[in-house]
Formats: sequence, structure tokens, C-alpha cells
Amino acid sequence: MDALDTSGRSTWWARLRGHRWTSIERAGVIAALAIVMGSLFVTTYTLALGDPVPRSIDAALVGDAGRDAGAVKAVQGVAENSLDFTRYESLAAARDAIDRQRVYAALDLTSAKPTLYVASAAGASVARLLEKVFAVDPSVQVVDAHPLASTDPSGLDIFYLMLVATIVGFITVFQTRALAGGLTLRRWTGFVVAFALAASLALTPRPVGDRPDLPVLRGAGQHLVGWRGVAAAAAGAVRIHLAVASVGATVTSVRDAIYFPGYQHARPILVLAAWATALFVAMLVASNRRGTSPGGP
Repeated sequence: MDALDTSGRSTWWARLRGHRWTSIERAGVIAALAIVMGSLFVTTYTLALGDPVPRSIDAALVGDAGRDAGAVKAVQGVAENSLDFTRYESLAAARDAIDRQRVYAALDLTSAKPTLYVASAAGASVARLLEKVFAVDPSVQVVDAHPLASTDPSGLDIFYLMLVATIVGFITVFQTRALAGGLTLRRWTGFVVAFALAASLALTPRPVGDRPDLPVLRGAGQHLVGWRGVAAAAAGAVRIHLAVASVGATVTSVRDAIYFPGYQHARPILVLAAWATALFVAMLVASNRRGTSPGGP
């Protein structure tokens, strides 16, 4: 039975590969895939951002919980008992943990008035959730240690910037291949790198009003690393989930540069660098095996 099943699948796959697709069939498949991916994107982001549910929020606790059990209970109440408290010896150590994004909040019970420190730049939804404690227990003071810009209270500016950068990259590469084909591998590679750098510099946030200010050179470098989707498209190996994943890593690295300049994490930058390198290599290998440039007709 297994042999028959395998043979049947092989025959089906062989028939599919050997099928001569008409133009209308190709257009239909492309449209169907676009609709499915768009629907999945909207559904997942609606579920994730529409009504986020707190789970295992790392938090710091300074002082004796028994000294002000009411404040601890109030904070845990608004967080639906999802705070995982770790005891810290001093407020300075707890604040440092927030700066390094090891915890999302810190409850200080050693001060005259219980104080809850949050960091909206590290997690706007978590900060908004915890800030509700003031309505439950007015004796608890709330301090935002790393506030978002007043013009971007939800912290979405950087996300939209990276999303636009990814879309612009895909569209430009595909349109260039379709309308300006014939580029050699060397010229195609040079075009991809030059385009990524130029677009990175153009899209790097500038301080307009109270908009987040990202250092231009640092931002351009991080954007450039994040353009691995362009290389993937050039190699004909685009995968939408990789594009979305890299947007998250890029958002994290740019956000750290803006709101946590002294405590940036290397991991998201290394992840982006690894994807960029791997997919550029894939482009070169695929081009070599096919004996043609990605920019060819």
C-alpha cells in the first residue's frame, strides 16, 4: 500500500510538473496565492494585535512582597496573574534589567509609595495593560522608563517602515526583472546592493516633529541587512514567512537603536546578516546551476 501511495503521489506530481499552464491558469494561481497569503496575514495580525492575552511576563520585584501585599495583588490582578516576578536587590539593578530588556516591568516596594516601572518602547501592549493598575489601586505610582514617542503611542511607525521597505523591495526586483531584463549576474548583483543601500538611506526615519530619530548610518546599515528579501526574490526562492520573520528582526534592531541606544542586542542583527548572506549565496548558486542571470528574461 505504501509503495502504491508513493507511486500515486509521484505520478500526480509528475503530471503537475508536466502540465502546460496557459496564461489564464498562471494568472489564476498567482491571484489565488496572493489572496490566501493576504488573508493569512490579516487574520494572524488581527488575532495577535486586536486583543493580546498576557502570558508569562518577566518582571522584577524590589523589596518585601509581604510589606505591601495589596500593591502586588493589584498589579497581578490587572496582568491576570501572568507576571513572573524575580527578586532584585536594588532598584538600580531592576532598572538595569529593564534597560537590557530582560524584564518588562519592575515593582519597587522600597520607596515611600509603591512604584511600578514599565517600558512601553519594549512592549506597548504590556505597558498599557500594567498601567491600568492605577485605576485599581491609586496608591501605586506608574513610571514609564522608556516611553514611546508621543506621535507614535503604539510603537508601530518602525513596523510600517519595515513593511513598506519589504514591499518596495519585492515590487522593484520583480518589475526590474520583467521590464529591464538582460542584466548579467554581476550587474544584477550590483543593482540589488546599490538599490538596497539607496532605499535604506531614503527610508531611514528622520526627526520630523516628534518622530523617532534613528542615526542615519546605523539605520542604513540595519536596513541594508534587512533587505535579504530582495536577494531572495532575485534568486527565485521567495518565501513569505521568511519575509515577515525578518521584518520582526529588523524592527527589533531599529527599535533598540532608537529607544535603547546603550543596550542594543546583537541577536536580531546577526539573524538578519545570516539570512542576507545565505540568500545571496543561494542566488549565486541557483544562477550558476541554471547558467543564467536572475535578471535574465
